[in-house]
Amino acid sequence: MPTPLLYESHCHTPLCKHARGEPAEYAAEAIARGLKGIIFTDHCPLPDGFSSGVRMAPGEYDHYVAMIAQTRADFAGRLDVRLGLESDYYPGVESWLEQLHARVPLHHVLGSVHPQISDYRARYFTGDAVAYQQLYFEHLARSAETKLYDTIAHPDLVKNEAPADWNFARVRPYIERALDRIAATGVAMELNTSGVNKALPELNPGRAMLAMIQARGIPIVIGADAHRPTRVADGYVNALRTLQEIGFTEVSHFLDRKRQITPIAAALASLPIS
Repeated sequence: MPTPLLYESHCHTPLCKHARGEPAEYAAEAIARGLKGIIFTDHCPLPDGFSSGVRMAPGEYDHYVAMIAQTRADFAGRLDVRLGLESDYYPGVESWLEQLHARVPLHHVLGSVHPQISDYRARYFTGDAVAYQQLYFEHLARSAETKLYDTIAHPDLVKNEAPADWNFARVRPYIERALDRIAATGVAMELNTSGVNKALPELNPGRAMLAMIQARGIPIVIGADAHRPTRVADGYVNALRTLQEIGFTEVSHFLDRKRQITPIAAALASLPIS
């Protein structure tokens, strides 16, 4: 059997109200997929009821921490189970998140801009899909500049909001400016394999944006964004091979909020299905 090297760096729990399966089921799937570990990154609580229908409530955060700690204990010696968080960014939420992230030690903090959330749309969507895309990439850059995050998740998610209005060439200058700013922060970017199941069925980000990320030397973290156990590490082989084709030679994950590096060739060899 190959030596496990990789982690699932983006997965959820039922506390977010739109994921199925208990943490132990996700952990068992991670073992079956040949992973070394799994980092739970459920949707964080936010102030003032912001998007409360798709995330844990503030009062549930301690339960989340305890649930992952119990899973870690239950899988000790078989799988490295870690606690992380997916924290939404929008201007004005920084102080809330800074305090939340400081409450308990976290291993991986994903920064997300979720343009599909009704509360976010109510604040920022003016009826102009292209302007919304531009604002999305501005918010991605700002999120990295807060230094609140280790990795920026699914960084072209907005393309799925209005697929008919998505024109990569038109939005490319805004992506370039955002990536220049993100590269200056040292924050990693995620290659999210769940994109193949969305309105525009391709990885998030797609190949063109991945090439721009590679050209700027921005680190890449792979995550499946699993909302059910069978999605853990889904599409990892395809994602790794795609990265190789574009010119990446290594992938990253975070433990204790410190970046760990794995050569892609070794990562592929570590997976039983590669």
